[in-house]
Amino acid sequence: MDAASDDVFGGFTRRTVALAGQEKTVHVAGNGPAVIVMPEMPGISLDVMRFARWVRDAGFAVYVPSLFGVDGAYPTVELGEPIMRRACVSKEFRAFAGGGSSPITTWLRALARTAHEERGGPGVGAVGMCFTGNFALTMTLEPSVIAPVLNHPSLPLDAPAELELSAEDAEAIKQRFLRDDLTAIGYRFDNDKWCTGQRFAAYAQLLGDRFDGRVLPGACANPEPPPFFRDLVQTPHSVVTAHLVDEEGHPTLRARDEILAFLRGRLHEADQ
Repeated sequence: MDAASDDVFGGFTRRTVALAGQEKTVHVAGNGPAVIVMPEMPGISLDVMRFARWVRDAGFAVYVPSLFGVDGAYPTVELGEPIMRRACVSKEFRAFAGGGSSPITTWLRALARTAHEERGGPGVGAVGMCFTGNFALTMTLEPSVIAPVLNHPSLPLDAPAELELSAEDAEAIKQRFLRDDLTAIGYRFDNDKWCTGQRFAAYAQLLGDRFDGRVLPGACANPEPPPFFRDLVQTPHSVVTAHLVDEEGHPTLRARDEILAFLRGRLHEADQ
């Protein structure tokens, strides 16, 4: 990584983590119960790390796994489009309908289990975004994951009314939520073409009122996101990263605060 990329990860320790037969880079910082913050396309950007720092500063140990892309790179179309194309055909991900749950979630569940062993507390939080949005839900198949946050989940890309889950995993997740009294929160913009109301309806059908889907007006999204989002995504999409407006009282900043409150409620207050 170059010096600019190093600045993106200031205060974080770069670790190589071997789990489930795979080695991946994980950026770690903070103290307290663990929260896994997964990147969005096209990788771990400055905006993703800004959100990770907010989670850290709220009293958590943050683990940011590198799952695709170039860590710390600025999200351009030239960089991001081939990364997205490769991810769509990768064996680790199931980007299209009928593929079931993505195999990468096995590694992510192992990471959550390891983080819980390292940090203790009542459990682990999981925050997914865009391509990884649904992974936060699949990770609840790991007993330590008790606070899933689904930000603008975009998979499967070709079926807006479906979920990126096998039938077996969907039923197991439904039973886990009932058995352990879990809830999940999700965020999307009302005019997001990658995460539509149909997808949130599918989550509600699976989980009932244990899924709290929150919808922000697309008109409030940051109008000047990085080029990958402006020119390729072409719609309000990334609620707490690229399309967040860091101004007091702004709907996207309130969404960030709601996520932090959700994590505190599950991971801190449950321990009191």
